Amino acid sequence: MPSLFIIQGRNRGARYDLAAPSGAVSIGREAGNLVQLEDNEVSRRHAEIRRVGEAFIVGDLKSSNGTYLNEARVERAELSSGDRIRIGRTVLVYAKDGEDPAAFATVDIVPAASSADSSRIVRSMREDDSIVLAAPEDSQNRWLARARSNLQVMYRTSLAVSHTLDIDELLGRILQLVFEWVEADRGCIMLIDPESGELRTKARRDRKAGETGSMAISRTILDYVLDRREGVLTSDAQDDDRFSGGNSVVRTGVREAICVPMQGRYGTVGVIYVDTTMPLIQAVDQGQRRFSDDHLKLMIAIGHQAALAVEDTTYYSAMVQSERLAGVGQTIATLSHHIKNILQGIRGGSYLVEMGLENDDAGVLRKGWDIVRRNQDKISSLVMDMLSFSKDREPDPAPSDLKSLIDDIVETVRQRADEAQATIHWQPPADLPLLLFDPVGMSRAVLNVVTNALDAVEGRPHAAVTISAAVDQEARVARITVADNGAGMPPETLAEIFTLFVSTKGSRGTGLGLTVSRKILREHGGDIHASSRVGEGSTFVLEFPLEDRGAAEHANGLPTTPPMDSP
Repeated sequence: MPSLFIIQGRNRGARYDLAAPSGAVSIGREAGNLVQLEDNEVSRRHAEIRRVGEAFIVGDLKSSNGTYLNEARVERAELSSGDRIRIGRTVLVYAKDGEDPAAFATVDIVPAASSADSSRIVRSMREDDSIVLAAPEDSQNRWLARARSNLQVMYRTSLAVSHTLDIDELLGRILQLVFEWVEADRGCIMLIDPESGELRTKARRDRKAGETGSMAISRTILDYVLDRREGVLTSDAQDDDRFSGGNSVVRTGVREAICVPMQGRYGTVGVIYVDTTMPLIQAVDQGQRRFSDDHLKLMIAIGHQAALAVEDTTYYSAMVQSERLAGVGQTIATLSHHIKNILQGIRGGSYLVEMGLENDDAGVLRKGWDIVRRNQDKISSLVMDMLSFSKDREPDPAPSDLKSLIDDIVETVRQRADEAQATIHWQPPADLPLLLFDPVGMSRAVLNVVTNALDAVEGRPHAAVTISAAVDQEARVARITVADNGAGMPPETLAEIFTLFVSTKGSRGTGLGLTVSRKILREHGGDIHASSRVGEGSTFVLEFPLEDRGAAEHANGLPTTPPMDSP
């Protein structure tokens, strides 16, 4: 049967059979779509593929970013085998009945040691050594020399527009390149304001430093370039029939000038304008005409390159802003929901406290206060996790006793374990040395993992959490292992547990704890590893690089303990 195969994007490798004899296969970000894509640039219901007779038709559903078939934007089009459909950042390949869509995207890289690889390198060359770009001064073929020179200009332009995402810097580089190639006295780049539709000067350059006075540009020439999307070369525009009705040409006294449109993929984004201040008669008398048709052709090409770069930069900025707003919205929604639940708990506990005070009932008072206290602990934990995650923090290592740190954590969660009817097994090793780590950060990381383990075993028969610590001298790491006998997690859930705001505890969890713990361990140069089996429980291993006792004591200015075999 016909099928789709995703070759690019977060869902890469997924395959979907288009088996429905009628109706449509919907594609989008929402869970209700038959093809659900994890792509922020995909609309909720982005596109559909519908069977019409023996053909399959792809149609856009008025999406924000459009649907592309073989890199051409389409509203509705018939699919052929091997066609590539781009939706957001995701690319899908369509294949007819009996064909493997994955074959259209397969490229084999032959290993270096393979007998099938008979290639050998015969010449290597850097960018600045390329003979195509280096136009020899003694070349007798003027046409070839001019072609090489033009290619060099376009190559440098492409490099300039690809190395920055700042529009102001980009336009400045473009003008600098133009002035290196064209003997213009003045130049500017004007972009069309998307709101007003008017041209706004974004970059200006003068060949002579200090001569940056007023620069008058003919509205007649600008309108001609924008309306017709054509570049113009003018030598005494006052006598040019194309501009005979333009009073602005007379007022500006234009002599020699080039004005080209910045034509991008979706429209004109602005113009590039350069001119001379030397009167045309004087230039002709001196045989110094500055501009030619070659200049105009190359300026048009430069304008196109610049327009594409402006569009890409604008699109990238809008995409970053959109992702930032989406991230802020998700953060606010998640935290607000969790804080609301905590406040409801505090409100319920406060009601019991008031009832106990009014009726002088110590039992009700104690019950209400326990509810308030537990929710205070939750809000405190949430705030600490938010602070830990929101800023990069260099660990403040100090010689610390890992046994004492875990002892304190076990004592902290003792009441929580009693409420969950869980047993905590913690047998500290006798030979655990003094280690160098940030005790505040490490305590937070371990506490989050232990608390999660207690949540996982709540309500389970013979609920237990086992904590162990060890030093691996061979691997030069310290390890803390936290294991539980909870319900465990399937592989797809296990793969997401360190993702921000992803929680296996539903409305009871924030999805911050494990993310913060991993961040703290990685700040120490370590990491967290998790394993789990459904029905058997989960195990988390926290490890960080090992520092010996001498280094730990030296870091804190303590006297170093001599080795046992020292005299």
